[in-house]
Amino acid sequence: MKGNLIYGQSGGPTSVINASAAGVFLEALSHSAEIEKVYAAHHGIVGILQEDFFDMGQEDPQELKLLKQTPSSALGSCRYKLAALEDDETDYARILEVFKKYNIRYFFYNGGNDSMDTCSKVSQYLRSKNYDCRVIGVPKTIDNDLAVTDHCPGYGSAARYIATTLMEIYQDATVYDAGQITFVEIMGRHAGWLAAASAVAAAQGCGPDLIYLPERVFDLEKVIADIQEVYDRKGKVIVCFSEGVKTADGKFIPELDPQADLSVDAFGHKQLGGAAETLAKIVGTRIPTKIRAIELSLMQRCAAHLASERDVEDSFRAGQAAVQAALAGKTDIMIGFARPDQGAYQTQIQEIPLEVVANAEKKLPDAWINAAGNGLEEPFLDYIMPLISGQPERILDPHGLPRFARLKFVQAGQKVDK
Repeated sequence: MKGNLIYGQSGGPTSVINASAAGVFLEALSHSAEIEKVYAAHHGIVGILQEDFFDMGQEDPQELKLLKQTPSSALGSCRYKLAALEDDETDYARILEVFKKYNIRYFFYNGGNDSMDTCSKVSQYLRSKNYDCRVIGVPKTIDNDLAVTDHCPGYGSAARYIATTLMEIYQDATVYDAGQITFVEIMGRHAGWLAAASAVAAAQGCGPDLIYLPERVFDLEKVIADIQEVYDRKGKVIVCFSEGVKTADGKFIPELDPQADLSVDAFGHKQLGGAAETLAKIVGTRIPTKIRAIELSLMQRCAAHLASERDVEDSFRAGQAAVQAALAGKTDIMIGFARPDQGAYQTQIQEIPLEVVANAEKKLPDAWINAAGNGLEEPFLDYIMPLISGQPERILDPHGLPRFARLKFVQAGQKVDK
C-alpha cells in the first residue's frame, strides 16, 4: 500500500519515548517506495484534529538519531480522550477528513493504556468507513502496566533512576546520630512496578526498609507499626510507596487529609501527589522524630542521564518493528516484547491485538510481594535486573552536557533548506 504516515505521542513522557520516534522515522524514511511522506502530529491526536503536524522528511537525519538520547515527548503530548463513537462521531469524522486530505495510510500512536484505546477506536471507525489504513500501537509507559507484553519501553530507565536515587538517598538519610524517618513517594496509580524498583537499592544494602504497593491494601495502622518496629531497631527508616496505594475503603493517601481536593483529568483519573507530605504529617503525630518527605515527581520519567541501554534499544526497536509490521500488511496490533523461558535475556518482538491491550492493566504478580506486604521477593529482582542494565553511549556537547535533538518542526506543506 502506498501513502503517507503519521505518528503521534500521547500521555506522560518518558526518558526514551523519542527513541521510539527515531525508530519510526528512520525506518519509514528508508521505505520511500511505500511511504511517500512521514508526518509527526503536534500534541498527539489533538494535532491530527487541528491539522497541526510536521514533515519529518525535512529534518536532518543526524538530529533524528539524537532523538534516541533526548528525553520527554519531543513532538508534544496530550491527554485527550475520544468520546465513544455511539455518543459522538465528531472527532472520528474529522480524523477521517484529515487522513483523506493527506492520504494517511499508516497511523502510529505511541503511548500507554489510554493511547491503545485511542488506536483501537480510530481503527474501528476507519474500517467502518471502508478507509484502508494500517494502525499500529507503539508501547510507552513508565508504569509498566500494559497487558501481555513482558515490559514497556520507559519502565527500565525509570526503574534505574529510582533504584539509583534511593541508593543515594540512603547515603544522605542515614548519616546523622539522631533518628529520622524518610518517606519517598513514587509514581504508580494502580500498579506498583515503579515503587517496586526501589527493592533493587535494598538488595544492594542501601535502600528502603519498607515498600508499599497498590496491589495490597494500605493499612495505615499496620504501616505505622512497621515503621515503629524498624525505627526501634535501627533508629533510621526509609519508606517507599506508590502514590496510588489505597486504604481498605478506597482512599488515596492525600484523601486522608480532610482538606484534600483531588482534581480529575480527561480520563477520570484523580490527580495524585503530595502523598509523602500527608503521610509524614500523620506519622509525625505518632512517632516523635525528624521526618522528611520526598516526591520524586517528574524526574522519574525525564532522567535520560540514567537511561537503561536495554530500554533505549527496546524503545527504538519498537518504533522500527511498528513500521515493518505495517509494511507487511499488519494492522490493529501493538508492538510488545516476550521474554525467553531460558538463557540470557534477549528482546523478542511480539504483535499483540489492540483489542486485548486497550484499557487493560497488568499488575505486579502477588507472589512477588512478601507475605507482610512491605517488600519484594527474589523473583521480582530476577525480572527487573535485565531491564535496567547497560549504560547507553551518549553524545555530549563541548561542555560535557547532553546534546539533545534540535528539530526544525517544519509544518506539513512548507519547505525549508536542509
